[in-house]
Amino acid sequence: MDTKFFLGIGLAIVLVFCGAAVYTSFTRLPTAASTPEDRDTLYQVSTIDALMQGVYDGIQPISELKKHGDFGIGTFDALEGEMIVLDGKVYQAKADGRVYTVSDNATTPFATVTYFERDIMVTIYRSMNFSVFSTDMSARLPSQNMIYAVRMHDTFPQMKVRAIPAQQKPYPTLTDAAKNQSVYTYADATGTVVGFYTPAFFKGLNVAGYHLHFLSDDRHTGGHILDFIVPVNATVEYDITPVFEMSLPTNGAFTGVNLSQDLSEGLAQVES
Repeated sequence: MDTKFFLGIGLAIVLVFCGAAVYTSFTRLPTAASTPEDRDTLYQVSTIDALMQGVYDGIQPISELKKHGDFGIGTFDALEGEMIVLDGKVYQAKADGRVYTVSDNATTPFATVTYFERDIMVTIYRSMNFSVFSTDMSARLPSQNMIYAVRMHDTFPQMKVRAIPAQQKPYPTLTDAAKNQSVYTYADATGTVVGFYTPAFFKGLNVAGYHLHFLSDDRHTGGHILDFIVPVNATVEYDITPVFEMSLPTNGAFTGVNLSQDLSEGLAQVES
């Protein structure tokens, strides 16, 4: 496996722990009690690089994932659908446009979770699409070199989401799998945006910048957000997570693509 890939992982983890020192200087919103260190941890199964290259076999049961957080996103064995973890419950938005409750014995090849406890609230003063939101809200972060869990509940004038159907072996790359994704656009969708912001140096580990999923209040619709319209006066909640922990896959095979290659083109295709 490419040495540069592991050097990149090491650098990213070092920078996240360095970010913890910056984190302590911010004013936190009051909480009922002090929180254990592991509640400020982003726990991740595998890497986005592995998922991009077709490592879709579920390697961790949902029962184990839930021990590390009550809030997060990911996918499922064979890349079947989009994962939304909200208030400790795990949901699966499938390509048929429906959302299902997930059993503890289901498995995931890639997921990120934490225990969400709000540190920062930011009010949006103008309507934004995803592109503007990503640029504007990144600039308003206390530091762009830290990980944030991101939550937003509102009625969104437009919500465009996708879900990818289960893939068959030999698994294609994520770029090829996404060519058969199902895309749904909803008007006046009330629900919760769930996701994360990760720094630019996390490229290869996770989706750098904002990676967001949606779950409607009635639990009928959801998926990976391709675009949305955020209304004026919406509130974005952030949970600063200065500690990073990752469980790497021990089985499954890469497709033969060089791990050190620039994946920006592939990610751009998947997000479009």
